[in-house]
Amino acid sequence: MTRAPDLSSRYHLVSFERLDSTNEEACRLAREGAREFTIVCAREQTAGRGRRNRGWVSPPGNLYLSLILRPKKPLAETVQLSFVAAVALGETLGPLIPEGVDISYKWPNDVFLAGCKAAGILLESSSRRDRVKWLVLGLGLNLKSPPQDVSTPATSLKAVGAAGVTAVDMLERFCFCFEKCYTRWQEEGFPSLREAWLSRAQGLGGPIEVELEKERLSGTFLDLDASGALVLGQGGGVTRIITAGDVFFPQAR
Repeated sequence: MTRAPDLSSRYHLVSFERLDSTNEEACRLAREGAREFTIVCAREQTAGRGRRNRGWVSPPGNLYLSLILRPKKPLAETVQLSFVAAVALGETLGPLIPEGVDISYKWPNDVFLAGCKAAGILLESSSRRDRVKWLVLGLGLNLKSPPQDVSTPATSLKAVGAAGVTAVDMLERFCFCFEKCYTRWQEEGFPSLREAWLSRAQGLGGPIEVELEKERLSGTFLDLDASGALVLGQGGGVTRIITAGDVFFPQAR
């Protein structure tokens, strides 16, 4: 990084020029007992990954970070942290992007700018019974270089008109917003953050398709339930609660 980030005393930064994966390094540090709010950053990743072990293209110039958390919450509630992080990133991006550029959240873990993917979030954890020992929250944000030849159209801050934002600037701003959102989640629970996420939810109220491990469902994106699951309406009052899957929008195919 061009300069040392100005972070709150709660954070401990571990920075690399080049790394296989910030999540891999953060998981290793978490297993060794690294304290909460240890944050691993790299200028470039050689083996970055997203959900379901998909590759995450990681050239220099973007932001790649992984944050170690030790939430005092039941395991089932920690999936909400992908929504907490999305809301924090949305609050971070709001003042930086030009007026008229839409920020939206795609269930369960993506942030879009002007209808194209700009960021992805990945959660990995270790638990004992129903409690989390540690959780790593990974974030990749395209500042300058969106990936090419990917199934989901991608963009970057530079492409939408926010070219002057550096990785250090974004790290400082995101960490500030995330700390506030995380504290709110720990102390007040998920309801207000759920509402904030829904206010920018991509496709809410419209037709969607959800690809599960063994089937593909279609219906209406009705809601996000109290746990963070997607509520899919299938007509005739029938609903399905989806806890994991990939969402597609028919008009975009």
